Amino acid sequence: MSWGSELWDQFDNLEKHTQSGIEFVERYSKFVKERSDIEISYAKQIRNLSKKYQPKKNSREEEENKYTSCRAFLSTLNELNDYAGQHEVIAENLTSQIITELSRYLTELKAERKSHFHDGRKAQQQIESLWKQLESSKRRFERDCKEADRAQQYFERMDADINVTKADVEKARQQAQMRHQIAADSKTEYSNYLTKFNQEQNEHYYTLIPNIFQKLQEMEERRIERVGVSMKTYAEVDREVLPIVGKCLDGMTKAAESIEPKTDSKQVVESYKSGFEPPGDVEFEDYGPGQTMKRTVSETSLSNSRGEAKERPGGGKSKGKLWPFIKNKNKSPKQNKEPLSNRFNEFMASKPKMTCLRSLRRGGSGPEDFSHLPPEQRRKKLQAKIDDINKDIQKEMDQKDALTKMKGVYEKNPQMGDPASVDPRLVEMAMNIEKLQSEVQKFEGWLAEVEGRLPSRSDPPRRQSGLYESQNSNSTMVDNNCAQDRESPDGSYTEEQSSETQVKVAIANTPEFDDEFDDGDEETLPTIGTCKAVYSFEGHNEGTISVTEGELLFVIEQDKGDGWTRIRRNEEEEGYVPTSYVEVFLETNTKDS
Repeated sequence: MSWGSELWDQFDNLEKHTQSGIEFVERYSKFVKERSDIEISYAKQIRNLSKKYQPKKNSREEEENKYTSCRAFLSTLNELNDYAGQHEVIAENLTSQIITELSRYLTELKAERKSHFHDGRKAQQQIESLWKQLESSKRRFERDCKEADRAQQYFERMDADINVTKADVEKARQQAQMRHQIAADSKTEYSNYLTKFNQEQNEHYYTLIPNIFQKLQEMEERRIERVGVSMKTYAEVDREVLPIVGKCLDGMTKAAESIEPKTDSKQVVESYKSGFEPPGDVEFEDYGPGQTMKRTVSETSLSNSRGEAKERPGGGKSKGKLWPFIKNKNKSPKQNKEPLSNRFNEFMASKPKMTCLRSLRRGGSGPEDFSHLPPEQRRKKLQAKIDDINKDIQKEMDQKDALTKMKGVYEKNPQMGDPASVDPRLVEMAMNIEKLQSEVQKFEGWLAEVEGRLPSRSDPPRRQSGLYESQNSNSTMVDNNCAQDRESPDGSYTEEQSSETQVKVAIANTPEFDDEFDDGDEETLPTIGTCKAVYSFEGHNEGTISVTEGELLFVIEQDKGDGWTRIRRNEEEEGYVPTSYVEVFLETNTKDS
């Protein structure tokens, strides 16, 4: 159906209808804009969520990525990040393909609608003007006819009256004739206007208005079709990203399927294996008159540290301080003693806070030779360090070879560059390579030392020290002031050493502390052998002793598996040194025992 023929008299209603069509397009465009904003916001939140759960550098989460479940979760986060990117693509396509296009189309649609209704109003004004002219001519014709009738009646009265002169009758006759002529002219004019109006009206309602309304109909149909195309594009924008979204979901599924519990269990062994052998049998120790049974440390605990045996009920106190770094919960120093307070203040003013091995494992810096780790873990760390340095050496050598070739090209073609300009860089690279090679040698030496100390499966079990974390739990950087992960004598469990504990460590070496807790001085340990210092060692930490390379000393307590040997220089100087820094010569009877 055509609007021009069917709706010829609905100009105002068509104007309202087309205006509501434009408002509908604006409303749909606003809907798409809000959907685009939601997609952008959703993508941003997804990205922030993925970023929030990404493992931080040098953190425990990053170390856990060696497990398949953690790697699968990391892959899921990466896929989720790509998934968020697809929602950004949706928002971008909605903006470029719908919102921008509809905005431009709305501008054109409003201009076209305005033009059509302007032409319609102009045609309407034209026909109304012709109608007014027709009405005016019609009224004038009517007026002139009435005047002619009155003039004719006057003439007839004058002609019938015998008292009126002949001249007056003639005058009345001429006046009537004139009025009849004017009426005839008005009739002709009215007839012309009527013919013209009918022609204009016919053209208006059968040509002009139908053409205008037909254009409006075509405009409205194009608008409706454009909305339909936009709605189809709206769906296609989502459909276009479905393959990539499916790949993201497939990646998440593949990551979940890559989880291998057995592999993770094996990785736990690789991560925490210390390399020590389980302790051997405890020998029976008989009691004899005048003899004191040795106080030993329990090695049967499954915790990280070997705890000290609890005090026997009714038994006496041991003279040896097997737990010098742990707070005694049964006794505490009397704070009202002036000498003890002086020692406390002196310690707090001069002694820096020690770093516990547990804190090192939580992100602190460990010694360069990884001596704070168990043998097996230390070996792996050293091997990884050697591999990294070898890669750096290879990289430097490749760059050096490239510069050497460049220098050769410069020597053959001086116009390309000065060969001498490459020499400083070559010298720098040679120094870097030499430095890295010395680093490799240093780490290889430590690696050889560790591999030589690791027990083989065929070796018989041996007793080990009560301190955990390999022979290096009390390393040169952490030292044996750190009571890390130990089971206390009363069965409690201590993790990190507090400042209060460190204070008591210092106080524990004072005569006042000994009198309070031990009721006597510690017995002097007998010499069980000699040793020769292979390397110099600066014993800055409390409980250690400095030695120089080649120095001969006495051994009073051998390495219990914690990486430290107790030696004596004279009656007043004794302490611990790293076992790897000395060569021990035990007496025959000591070896047999």
